[in-house]
Amino acid sequence: MNNAHLHMVINHLPIIFPIAGIVVLLVGIFSKSEVSKRNSYLLFIIGAMASIAAMATGEGAEETVENLPGVAESLIKTHEEASELFAGLSYVLGGASLLALLANFKAFKINNLMQFVVLAISAGSLYFAVEAGRTGGEIRHTEIRSGAVIKTGEQGENAYQNGSENTKKEKDED
Repeated sequence: MNNAHLHMVINHLPIIFPIAGIVVLLVGIFSKSEVSKRNSYLLFIIGAMASIAAMATGEGAEETVENLPGVAESLIKTHEEASELFAGLSYVLGGASLLALLANFKAFKINNLMQFVVLAISAGSLYFAVEAGRTGGEIRHTEIRSGAVIKTGEQGENAYQNGSENTKKEKDED
């Protein structure tokens, strides 16, 4: 397993854990279940730890793929910036969840407010999670890049190409 493969295995976790955490937190809020709220806080904390792992493997993945054909340095840079912002928010979410978990166990008065603070941070974090995932996918998945055109070849093969160049070629062929 090389660095790029390790990064691809790990990088989905910081996105999946907050999604599951939001669902569990909403169940806890609507059902008034303290156990569900605590579980959601744990999911957010685990998601923050997974962000640490994803960030730690990102540099090695960059070194592995940066010289491969079809990989643009600009795509890697865009993904890196989106990931850093998402990771920062993930760490804030993990910290807020840790405080909320403590407030829940100790039955502090701030407990009722913390569930909504964590929910707001997690919702905001989720937007940046999607951006980090999308920009990471665009590095090697040309079919999801904006402007991508699916062109069917003569032998029925599908080829995914960048729309900016191929749109002109297709117009010339018509």
